[in-house]
Amino acid sequence: MGEHADRGLESLDETVERVLARVDGPLRVGAPLGLGKPHRLLNALYRRVAGDPSRELALYTALSLDVPVGTGALERRFLEPFVRRHFGEDFERLEYVAAQARDALPANVRVEEFYLRSGAMLGSGSAQRAYTSLNYTHVARGLVERGVNCIVQRVARGADGRLSLSCNPDVTLDAVDAFDAAGRPRPLLVAEVDPRLPFLGGVAAVEAGWFDLVVAPPPPHPRLFGLPRQPVGDADWAVGLYASALVRDGGTLQIGIGALADALCHALVLRHSDNATWRRALRALDPALERHPAVVESGGLEPFEQGLYGCSEMISEGFRALVERGVLRRRVLEDEALMRRVVDGAASPEDLARLEREGEFLHGAFYLGSHDLYDWLGRREAEGRRGVGMRRVSEVNQLYGGHEALERLQRRSPRFFNSCMLATALGAAVSDGLEDGRVVSGVGGQYNFVAMAHALDDSRSVLMLRATRESGGGVLSNVRWSYGHTTIPRHLRDVYVTEYGLADLRGACDEDCVRAMLAVTDARFAPALLEEARRVRKVAPDARLPERCARNTPAELAARLAPFRADGTLPDDPHGSDFDAVERRLLRALAWLKAATATRGARLRTLAEAWTRGVTTDAAALARMGLARPAGLAEHTQARLLALALAQPARP
Repeated sequence: MGEHADRGLESLDETVERVLARVDGPLRVGAPLGLGKPHRLLNALYRRVAGDPSRELALYTALSLDVPVGTGALERRFLEPFVRRHFGEDFERLEYVAAQARDALPANVRVEEFYLRSGAMLGSGSAQRAYTSLNYTHVARGLVERGVNCIVQRVARGADGRLSLSCNPDVTLDAVDAFDAAGRPRPLLVAEVDPRLPFLGGVAAVEAGWFDLVVAPPPPHPRLFGLPRQPVGDADWAVGLYASALVRDGGTLQIGIGALADALCHALVLRHSDNATWRRALRALDPALERHPAVVESGGLEPFEQGLYGCSEMISEGFRALVERGVLRRRVLEDEALMRRVVDGAASPEDLARLEREGEFLHGAFYLGSHDLYDWLGRREAEGRRGVGMRRVSEVNQLYGGHEALERLQRRSPRFFNSCMLATALGAAVSDGLEDGRVVSGVGGQYNFVAMAHALDDSRSVLMLRATRESGGGVLSNVRWSYGHTTIPRHLRDVYVTEYGLADLRGACDEDCVRAMLAVTDARFAPALLEEARRVRKVAPDARLPERCARNTPAELAARLAPFRADGTLPDDPHGSDFDAVERRLLRALAWLKAATATRGARLRTLAEAWTRGVTTDAAALARMGLARPAGLAEHTQARLLALALAQPARP
């Protein structure tokens, strides 16, 4: 492979023509998820095939990134300036994504994804029909089964000419090996060099000849996709604090993405760097938490003397904080005998010196986050600071890739933290789809990690969720009696965390599961949940709500966290923000307004109130939205609504 590689191409159109010349018949293309997708090359390929009905294109991928687009006039006013600033005027949006969203893909183009941007394609028939439900670790096999004949990837180029898969060694390496193992021809491998992408070595680096075609388009080079960092609210902070007490010093950490994960990472940093304040925050939430059996048996309350090892599908913002603040520092090596000596306490000084010199404390299959995260990764590599290594998804997300004994030694006392949308009182989780069959996102690696938690010693799977959600102008419980779709079955139930506490379900009978879940359910919904459990005889007829359930309200939670929110211990933006102070105020206001206009009746009431209230004194917010001098009825209405929203007190 690579003997006749074209590695000096600069034209995307020329590259497309060479791909079409080398692939006979339908073009079946695999592309990495997220940041590793070469937007410019894919757009050139899509345009070429879309304009030629004689060729067919099937794209197999996941998580096709796109800039946010507002759904209403005020959202658009907020987002358009932010998108230009944050993503850049020349950011290359994926053309197939826009076509797919409006069900306008050409007849000769099909896009199949195993993970969708959360909620982005609920209204797309083509995306829903072509969704493939797969564990992340099964994707390489799926590419072989589909007969993929071309793989495209964004890469970084090193000073020595090598190419780095950088953000996405996850599936590409596994896929090439899977084709070899199946005796199938390797797909045509095509790289697009992006000088903005950090060069990461180790497993992620390959010789330039590994690819058949390498295109390095001339400048200008658009900015990398920076995931906007979202603010963290009271419910998120409570979940993060509770979860942080379940981690054992010297253990292993896997964490998902989102505000709950950000809160957990900050809470772990707080536990390590300001333990006294962290404990006060825990006691404010629950004075008895330190005696909770799950904390006593599976967690810890002390700073991290040994440190943790991170082994996570995705490296995100929070991991940077964990490394910088000294929480992630337990190193591992790809040496089973040495790791055995370390675990047994028999490591020699030479072993420990080698571990410190060559070992790594964070492994991931892909990374995605802010520009600050990308700069940090690039600086570490350039300065030769060992510690962070990118790996195949088959190595990170499972035990059964041929190195199980070594991985068991490395992954001591693992804690797998993932988020879900809903949970049932009997312990099943809903994370990827709705009960009508529509897909919100995808399974990704969640099932892998939950199953691994039951396969490893001293391991726990922790599913985090907010106890309620706003929908249709009302509030719904995220703890249900039952739901018509399941991502994690109830027989894999372990620990659930909401803003109201911990529910340890591992090995528990159904009645005890119900009691534990009632204790972490919002007080407004717990009575109906208990009544349903009585009706189907899962609790005794005289069963009562747990005593603590009465305080499970947003107002009570806000009061308990208020001192820590006020003094900056639990900030809105623990890992930095991509929004300025005015935009953060606007974000809160727009969130309130969305909830206040969710139904026709609510819209009418909110409009009436907006026209009877005074105009806001927040001139900076109005100016940012282009409404400092509204013209016409529509703009005056928008300004009034915005004024009303800005006047609302901060919500829990």
